[in-house]
Amino acid sequence: MEKQVLDFVVEKTHELMDAASCSREAKEAAQRWLDAVGTEQEAEETKKYMAELEADIVTVDGLAAFAESEMGAKVFGEKAGEVAAHAREIKAAGAKYCDCPACAAVEAILEKKDSILK
Repeated sequence: MEKQVLDFVVEKTHELMDAASCSREAKEAAQRWLDAVGTEQEAEETKKYMAELEADIVTVDGLAAFAESEMGAKVFGEKAGEVAAHAREIKAAGAKYCDCPACAAVEAILEKKDSILK
């Protein structure tokens, strides 16, 4: 991986891990990848990391559906309706994914997936 791409992914990985909305699985995969950078395990951990990120990123439709669900009401409380409306607004503006800090970092990383997996 080119140094510029690596530096970008490392930066976005730290943003992901620092996000309150980052899942435990994504945080663990991110740490395993960071630990593997520069080692013989880097290529394999990179593939695993990309797969985890693809599995964890939330679509705007998924966000709206979750916010409108019983579990979404438990997570978001009184804000659940606002979260669902926000998801519809960003979708109308062309967004494909949730714009929370974790999903935004994942989206930025995945945009460079072809360069990352070289």
